[in-house]
Amino acid sequence: MRLEPLDPAAHGGRLFKASHDGGAGDSIYRHLPYGPFAGFDDFARWLEQRSASKDPLFFTIVDVDDSAPEGMAAFMRMAPEHGAIEIGHIWFSPALQRTRMATEAIYLMARHAFDDLGYRRLEWKCDALNEPSRRAAERFGFTFEGVFRQHMVVKGRNRDSAWYSILDGEWPVVRAAFEAWLAPENFDADGRQRRSLSAVRDSISRESID
Repeated sequence: MRLEPLDPAAHGGRLFKASHDGGAGDSIYRHLPYGPFAGFDDFARWLEQRSASKDPLFFTIVDVDDSAPEGMAAFMRMAPEHGAIEIGHIWFSPALQRTRMATEAIYLMARHAFDDLGYRRLEWKCDALNEPSRRAAERFGFTFEGVFRQHMVVKGRNRDSAWYSILDGEWPVVRAAFEAWLAPENFDADGRQRRSLSAVRDSISRESID
């Protein structure tokens, strides 16, 4: 995967298909404050607004093999004075969900935040009812910090938000685990993982303690 700055003209049509074909939008946008969209024109107008934003700063997740846009994510609530940044507005197409490429996309964002931009705290927040997002955060190595009750009103209903973070002191182990899990030798000929990401991270953590 690669992350490209959101370009409505280049990405719009395929992002709409990736997020709406076959009724995918009902699931993809269930816990997001927008979507699914009534049609491409509505989606295109929304993309234009998002592309003009600096915080959140939106990226398109692109499959390098065929240059197909397969999802979106953003850096947001950037506070360099405190060394804190959040990954949010994440959605993956059905083809991208639960794949090695999806994990790579999160790894690329985390690596950029810590190694290139020098942040000391990377945050992940989601609807407390969004169990897939909560499982993903923990799988990626984020630490659960608690639930902010009545944090937002989203689509006319209360949203409690679950908060997660990775700190710069934790990042070396998390980064090593991502890289070891993503390595070709961790996958068999059929593309199945040999060890889970959490198992790889636990092993590296034990080695660092020893």
